Amino acid sequence: MSTPFPFTAVVGQDDLRLALLLNAVSPAVGGVLVRGEKGTAKSTAVRALSVLLPAVSVVSGCRFSCDPARPDPACPDGPHEPGAGVERPARMVELPVGASEDRLVGALDIERALSEGVKAFEPGLLADAHRGILYVDEVNLLHDHLVDLLLDAAAMGASYVEREGVSVRHASKFLLVGTMNPEEGELRPQLLDRFGLTVEVAASREPDQRVEVVRRRLAYDDDPAGFAGRWADEEASVRARIVAARTLLPSVLLGDGALRQIAATCAAFEVDGMRADIVMARTATALAAWAGRREVLAEDVRQAALLALPHRRRRNPFDAPGLDEDKLDQTLEEHSGEGDEDPDPDGPGGGDGGGGGQPPSEGPEDGDAGARPEAGDSGEPQTSGGGGERQPARAAEPFRTKVLSVPGLGEGAAGRRSRARTEHGRTTGARRPRGTLTKLHLAATVQAAAPHQRARGRSGRGLVVRRDDLRQATREGREGNLVLFVVDASGSMAARQRMGAVKGAVLSLLLDAYQRRDKVGLVTFRGSAAEVALPPTSSVDAAAVRLESLPTGGRTPLAAGLLRAHEVLRVERLRDPARRALVVVVTDGRATGGPEPVALAGRAARLFAADGVASVVVDCESGPVRLGLAGQLAGELGGTAVTLDELRADSIAGLVRDVQGTSRRAA
Repeated sequence: MSTPFPFTAVVGQDDLRLALLLNAVSPAVGGVLVRGEKGTAKSTAVRALSVLLPAVSVVSGCRFSCDPARPDPACPDGPHEPGAGVERPARMVELPVGASEDRLVGALDIERALSEGVKAFEPGLLADAHRGILYVDEVNLLHDHLVDLLLDAAAMGASYVEREGVSVRHASKFLLVGTMNPEEGELRPQLLDRFGLTVEVAASREPDQRVEVVRRRLAYDDDPAGFAGRWADEEASVRARIVAARTLLPSVLLGDGALRQIAATCAAFEVDGMRADIVMARTATALAAWAGRREVLAEDVRQAALLALPHRRRRNPFDAPGLDEDKLDQTLEEHSGEGDEDPDPDGPGGGDGGGGGQPPSEGPEDGDAGARPEAGDSGEPQTSGGGGERQPARAAEPFRTKVLSVPGLGEGAAGRRSRARTEHGRTTGARRPRGTLTKLHLAATVQAAAPHQRARGRSGRGLVVRRDDLRQATREGREGNLVLFVVDASGSMAARQRMGAVKGAVLSLLLDAYQRRDKVGLVTFRGSAAEVALPPTSSVDAAAVRLESLPTGGRTPLAAGLLRAHEVLRVERLRDPARRALVVVVTDGRATGGPEPVALAGRAARLFAADGVASVVVDCESGPVRLGLAGQLAGELGGTAVTLDELRADSIAGLVRDVQGTSRRAA
């Protein structure tokens, strides 16, 4: 077994270490979500924490780690008689992003259940993690249905496995820790809320601290055991402090004054529901116990707010995380009460326990001539760069959009946009299982077994089932797509009011893509060329940032934009062949610059039609005279055109449509 990097040897990252330690003291806090750029010791700190957790006593031979003092009466390996057990180290179980549902919750042997009435159950990772740590690296990339199962188990303290009326339940209480890089996409707000605490981490910009990080890492890589030995005393000290804080925790007093401050803070920051209040109360109590005090102080409430509230204030992925600390201090001051008195100096911790927000010490080592002008173009201010480039316009307020989906039936990653064959959804039929049976189609299985009962010598009431009789349910759900935006940023689109409306529409579609778990990409074209402003990614907030700073002006190289988008799709198809694409071209349909720009754009558009790529053209043409060029482009693409007004979910036009042109080709 490899030697983990010592927890106390992690340089800096005070908030991260404190949040992990508070959950070690009180798992009821609800776990930690660690957000930050790559290479910031997120995984290192989580793996190091498991060594600090006290050993657990378990029933000998129980696969579900039952506590011998209070065995689970519903344990599948039970019933267990209370008595002495055996001690083992606390476990840290890692959930891979690509794990199956059966690997997470466990699997039932359906064949034995039907033919013998035996609940033959193989435990999953939730059983292994009971009374330990369940760690999910890149939790934002985990499939939605696995996240739902994971968080349900964390909330209920138990895991349920249901297979066609056969069910197994076992206890599953664990410290849930997730890490993620926001550049790769966000968690949905309702899932963010299920994590007790969240921490934003970043690499230090201080040269001395960076030097110390490198020095310690190189020393560890050269001799892991020797490096860990040099930190053994600090590790033992923190481990003892965790045990002491756990012992003290039940006697910590959360007074009415502190409770009022907690309630006032949650109300002031307009967090949804009551979970934030409960998490703050548990966190403040754990902070007091960690500091060796029996009373919660205002400083504990403040630190609890900084850890428990930032992720609960985000309403969409474009909201900046964080908390206004001046507002927090003002709220606490206005509602200061009985919880602010100094603790008894002779009480536990005596004055050397430190503030609630202090993690353990770090130990011993210290211009467009060919474009037709639009009304209002002439009055726009220009940048000093020349060439007709204009200052970026601000996006209009986003709105709820109509549903745009890819026609046909896909098999891509789970999401919420287009129809697909999935492991979850409504049952549409049955087939013979390929590999392990995961979703039994009971009626089809009985129908397959029924004609053979006499030949198999059936004598009792039970059904004689063979492996060949089992049928896998086929299901239809929804998949996420690659939504590739191709945005016209030329001079013909550059009127400030108009471009603001266009950016607002694209921002609205980005929000829709976030909610439907799509990947997004952004290609822009203006002047004489096109560029990939954002390669395909799961981070829609990165796309929003690029969109906000998008400059405009110059000619309209429509063909170049389409050809660049076609190349992006070709490369992405090699990387992820199962993910289908939806191309959204945002333009007024004009094409200028170079010889025969309209004909070139038409030929480029027909490449998408030949490949069967679903497409939508958002027609941005305005003014009393309309040329209908965007509609012609949609025809060349084999897609459909919608106006900005039709894109709104509440518009009278009523667009809830698939891409009809591609649908007709698929038929």
